[in-house]
Amino acid sequence: MNTQALAVHDNGPEGVYLRGSGAAREWWRVSLSERAHMFRIEHGHGAAGSGAVDIDTVVDLDNLEAKLLKWRREGFVSEAGREDEARAVAAGSRFAVELERAVELQREANRPVLPEAVRIGNVAMPPAPESTPSALVPRINDAYLFTARADDIALDIVENRRVMLIGHTGSGKTSFIEQVAARTGHGVLRANMNGQTTIGDFVGFWTVKGGETVWVDGVLPVAMREGYWLIIDELDFAEPSILAVLTAVLEPNGRLLLKERGNEIVEPHPSFRLFATANAAGAMSAYRHLYQGANLLNEAFLDRWRVYLFDYLSKEEEAEVLRRTLPALTPSIAQTLAGIAADCRAAFAREDLASTFSTRRLIDWAELMLRTGDVERAAGPAIYAKVSAEDAALIRSIIRHHAIFDAGDGASG
Repeated sequence: MNTQALAVHDNGPEGVYLRGSGAAREWWRVSLSERAHMFRIEHGHGAAGSGAVDIDTVVDLDNLEAKLLKWRREGFVSEAGREDEARAVAAGSRFAVELERAVELQREANRPVLPEAVRIGNVAMPPAPESTPSALVPRINDAYLFTARADDIALDIVENRRVMLIGHTGSGKTSFIEQVAARTGHGVLRANMNGQTTIGDFVGFWTVKGGETVWVDGVLPVAMREGYWLIIDELDFAEPSILAVLTAVLEPNGRLLLKERGNEIVEPHPSFRLFATANAAGAMSAYRHLYQGANLLNEAFLDRWRVYLFDYLSKEEEAEVLRRTLPALTPSIAQTLAGIAADCRAAFAREDLASTFSTRRLIDWAELMLRTGDVERAAGPAIYAKVSAEDAALIRSIIRHHAIFDAGDGASG
């Protein structure tokens, strides 16, 4: 059911949109605003109408329809939508009914027995072996927000699929994997392909120590032998020799052949998982010109991965992350800062800006803002000094557009 259908439904778009059940239930409530042609939207958890409302704002119809489409993608369904689905089933949608039954049977068949499972979103994940070195386990970020996209990726990790996350710089690809590992206690190794990792670093090399020639494992065999999670960052910048080595490992239960060691075969540890991130692969290939030096990853190679497009958090989600990280921020300030970040990213997508705007940068700016009490002073080291003078000027104008400091402030930047 599309947003237009929702907008012209007999009861209009007003109502409650639900996802989940019990303690995990989440809802959005839409009602008419006192302002003409505007709608009030509220967000909360638990039973609709009870508990605290953590988002309460007013939007016009265009913005509301965009949100209705987003909620639909995220699994929120209105009562009217449930009635429509029931009518479709009653009209003979046997395929949908049978598919739902097949999905449940598949879930039951794949559901592991996890007495000490860790929950990521709605997925139960096994904890790491107790022998995992704690120094390799990322630190938990309590403010990290797992959105609806987490469930499918978490299931792929449980099933030992090879997962590639694609998206713009700063969209949270690597941090997502690290935060899943942090909560499950898995050690993580990273290999950055942006000119920093050679084939020797990746696979291994012979060297002389104490007058004796010895073999030193690279990051890939170390992760495979010890059962660590390996993140290959910026895979679309990797040398062809590294991509060739990866091809065999990408197969189900794929093994690594070390030709340099007399064709030794490295068997993967059961806990080993392989991840990659890329900026300009697959659906992101249209942006390759923004990432100089990125290579084309062909479809045969991509077909060996489950590929997920990672976009930036929505303004509401990013505002929530800001408030989780910095509780002193009011909802209004958090929403304003998230809106500035969104506008900067839109400018980057239009190629008006040469640099994008990560959540990390946004949090850093907010932290300095709380310390200094000065928006422009905080933006100096957190934003302007990291970009060109032209980009700094445009970002400053975007900040001014949101009217969080006077036009006369910070003229020198």
